[in-house]
Amino acid sequence: MCLTFILLLLINVRSAVAGASNSLGDCYALVAKFDTTCAANVTVVSSILSTTGINVICPSGFTNSTCPGNWSNGTCVFAHKLCVTCSAGPPVRIRVQSNGLPRFCPNAPQSITEQNIDFTVNFNPDVSINSLNHNPTSVAALNAIVCNSSSQVLAPASSNLVIDGDPLITVAAISIDGVPILNINSANNVDPFYPTGNISVEIVDACLGHPNQQNMYHYHIGTACALTPPNGSIAQCTNIPSCSTNIANYSISSFNRYRTITVIGIGKDGHIIYGPYDSTGTEVSIVNLAT
Repeated sequence: MCLTFILLLLINVRSAVAGASNSLGDCYALVAKFDTTCAANVTVVSSILSTTGINVICPSGFTNSTCPGNWSNGTCVFAHKLCVTCSAGPPVRIRVQSNGLPRFCPNAPQSITEQNIDFTVNFNPDVSINSLNHNPTSVAALNAIVCNSSSQVLAPASSNLVIDGDPLITVAAISIDGVPILNINSANNVDPFYPTGNISVEIVDACLGHPNQQNMYHYHIGTACALTPPNGSIAQCTNIPSCSTNIANYSISSFNRYRTITVIGIGKDGHIIYGPYDSTGTEVSIVNLAT
């Protein structure tokens, strides 16, 4: 059985049914929160890989074979590249172009390479909680959907997802720092941090990221490193007791400076992704969503 954590962020159920905040102005406001390297809302670029970006200098954490940029005298220099733009529509559309590299120096035991992430989607499309994309009637049916790393390849039709770059097979979203957020499954189709059976917990760094088999550095869980990039080298999660003993609490605690509604990314379905706290500073949970 797959261990599944499902958190439905219904900040306002009434607005989720009647209509989301998806005007052009709302889109512009969201774009301003991303760590972009292009002129915001001016134009898309023909190729994110051909842009200049912002250099990140890493004196440690990489080797000549794992560095995603230029390696010289023990230092890895790579470029963070991210463009996010809005178009008027209707409906309003948002385009995300990223090379997938963060603004900090990951602790990368494996190779990391630039990605060509490029997709356009309806911005924050209206949804109704009474209109389901899936309707599982048993735990087994739910597991067949959720515990399958390729089950979220497509976005709902209302999102009108168009991909112009690399396939987004397991990518669920893009963080505000341009790093991909993968879905809740590991390559073994179990929770990467709380796996069932005899499968090992996935190894990540202090920012809760790591590369996959395609050399894509990515997150599976929220991290405030995307909001405030750490300086210098970072450790592995296994070397930080609070991270290695309870990674979920470690993730939430990283947002202690952001105890309010905080944008942390955009889903490939066009919906905004928020951090773990609401506007009152209360941690969002299944319990307080139900009250």
